[in-house]
Amino acid sequence: MSLRSQLGHVRRGILSACHQRVVPLGDRGPIVTFTFDDFPQTALTAGAPILERYGARATYYVAMSLMNKTNELGEQFRYEDLISAQSSGHEIANHTFSHLSARRAAYDEFIRDLAWGETALLETLGIHASRNFAYPYGEATLEAKKRIGPRVLSSRGTCRGLNGPEVDLNLLRANRLYGDASRGQEARQLILENEAEKRWLIFYTHDVAANPSPFGCTPELLDAVCSFAAARGARFMTVAEAVQQIAPQVSANQHPPASNHRPLERVPFAPAPTNQESERVVRQ
Repeated sequence: MSLRSQLGHVRRGILSACHQRVVPLGDRGPIVTFTFDDFPQTALTAGAPILERYGARATYYVAMSLMNKTNELGEQFRYEDLISAQSSGHEIANHTFSHLSARRAAYDEFIRDLAWGETALLETLGIHASRNFAYPYGEATLEAKKRIGPRVLSSRGTCRGLNGPEVDLNLLRANRLYGDASRGQEARQLILENEAEKRWLIFYTHDVAANPSPFGCTPELLDAVCSFAAARGARFMTVAEAVQQIAPQVSANQHPPASNHRPLERVPFAPAPTNQESERVVRQ
């Protein structure tokens, strides 16, 4: 293991151990959750039909500044994709506005961008985001983990492993789902471990394409993993559904009342009021 890998391992260990907000998983496992970060359009057009075929729905962590853009992941989501995903039962969650790294921005700038991500979703969709959050690039910090926790239902990183028997809502563990069908054995092993230990397994990826980016997967891999999990009797849930079951009191306290929801309409929004950094190719 290289020095950089060793330092990363130590950093992730410290992050995982500090500023926890734990709730017991109890007997609710095994749960399997699929998440898509940034929301490349193929995550919906190619990914959603696969999940839906097995009765699953995904959590889409959306960085609203990427809407209508094209980057190394391909075409990003459009307004219509947000509506389509939500109307099909998928969860729309926050990924900051500018896809901003908590490790590369001052905390005050980062929290403004996180809040602006929620506001932009509200102005576009006319309803509140789910209040579940994922760190762009998986780059959490101790300060962010401590201070963001009370603002959101959950925060998801990219620290690998299973969630449970105590689930840390301040830094949910998640496992990458990258590559083609030849990479399926690692995912199947995680599903078997999750089944045996009755935990909560979260996968994350980005685009879904025949020739995916280094941060995406092929339809064949996604289908193989969904099929295997379904055959093993896993319970498919979005992050919101899992948190609702695990910590209903947290969900009740954090969600705004339905009377505050605005009618669904297209509303333009202004750029985030921060000095956002340029989009980087480096991802987890």
